Amino acid sequence: MSRLLIIGPPGSGKGTQAEHLARHFQVPAVSTGDIFRSNVRRKTHLGNQAARYLDDGHFVPDHLTNALVKDRLLESDARKGFLLDGYPRTAPQALELDSMLADHGHVLDAVIELTAPDAELEERMQRRALEQGRTDDTIDVFRRRLDLYRRQTHEVVSVYAGRGILVSVNGSGDPGGITAAAIAAVEQFLAAPRPPS
Repeated sequence: MSRLLIIGPPGSGKGTQAEHLARHFQVPAVSTGDIFRSNVRRKTHLGNQAARYLDDGHFVPDHLTNALVKDRLLESDARKGFLLDGYPRTAPQALELDSMLADHGHVLDAVIELTAPDAELEERMQRRALEQGRTDDTIDVFRRRLDLYRRQTHEVVSVYAGRGILVSVNGSGDPGGITAAAIAAVEQFLAAPRPPS
């Protein structure tokens, strides 16, 4: 079983690829959005706190997000492996994830980074807005989200690149082809001999 993380800009198809990769590697896809919704629906203590931020359209603060993710990774299906989607978004969250895993003698095995040109990301977003009737998928909102991703998540990518566990995958083109390329790249990375840490 593997402990994986997928990261990519808005419009990169990260959620779709996370589901396919999780199924292939036989681990649960763990999305922060799903964690938030599940806890809010079940009215857990942490969920009630998170709901106050979500209802006002704000980001859930790090301390709450960290606690919610930690709880989720302790559930039985995630103890032997997982594919994280949407966390960590910032360098401090990446350090907190290290701490969570180290408490149980684990580390991340690989971080999959999906890349695609801005023009393609923008085109996908516009297509999704038309197909799903999403009013939040305007060009201005998309560009703000992309800028936020670049400013916050660039640090996270740098952290994992520095550790030698970043696997970059071209996220352009047909989704099935991207899935196949990602699986091949991760399998090749996991099979390669690793230097002692």
